[in-house]
Amino acid sequence: MPQALLSHPGAADSPAFCPPSTQPDRDPLKHLLIGSPRAIRQTIHLLHNLRYAEAGLWSPLIAIPNQQLIVTPNDGEMMSLLMRYIRFE
Repeated sequence: MPQALLSHPGAADSPAFCPPSTQPDRDPLKHLLIGSPRAIRQTIHLLHNLRYAEAGLWSPLIAIPNQQLIVTPNDGEMMSLLMRYIRFE
């Protein structure tokens, strides 16, 4: 695992979240959570507790208009999907 992910990635001074101009060897990764508001909030808090990303860095919940979503990648970007089933406590 890269060292940047072992340091506090949600912290402002973390190498993992520096602008690309200051870290040319880093590739940006965009996270997108789609699910019920409850599942999204729980996942955001789980990622925060794992010290992966500060909860306050996520956008507010955004409604998907007309149940449609179009994602336009930049040239050369690819995609991977992870589906998890969340148990509510």
